Amino acid sequence: MRTYSQRPSDISHDWHLVDASNVPLGRLATTVAQLIRGKHKPTFTPHMDGGDFVVVINAEKVRLSGRKMDQKTYFSHSGYMGHEKHTPVRRLLAKHPDRVIEKAVFGMLPKNTLARQKLRGKLKVYAGGEHPHEAQRPKPFPIQASKVGV
Repeated sequence: MRTYSQRPSDISHDWHLVDASNVPLGRLATTVAQLIRGKHKPTFTPHMDGGDFVVVINAEKVRLSGRKMDQKTYFSHSGYMGHEKHTPVRRLLAKHPDRVIEKAVFGMLPKNTLARQKLRGKLKVYAGGEHPHEAQRPKPFPIQASKVGV
């Protein structure tokens, strides 16, 4: 029996709608990363772009467990000595809630050029409940909120 390898003609991309309200950030990021990579499909091939498009709405209502809202920071560096920046997640979530989810999903993807292409083209994140992708008719994809603390 031969190993199945997906061909470009076999690939079909679906659209999924994920509601991030009251869902833990890590659980949301792992689920979205699997959808973008196509690991939920039986035809998954690591070197092919067989993943689906994902529209995430209500990014501002994502939940962080524990004291992450106060303690978690995002690090960036300009390249010059002493020019490092630590941005608290509370400030980034208030200003750009879409970036918090994009950074979390990017951390779940493999570090290669295919992952960067997938993240740039396949992930659409919106702070509110409205999105401009109604024409694609995305299917709702349920994510279970954790049992503890809900």
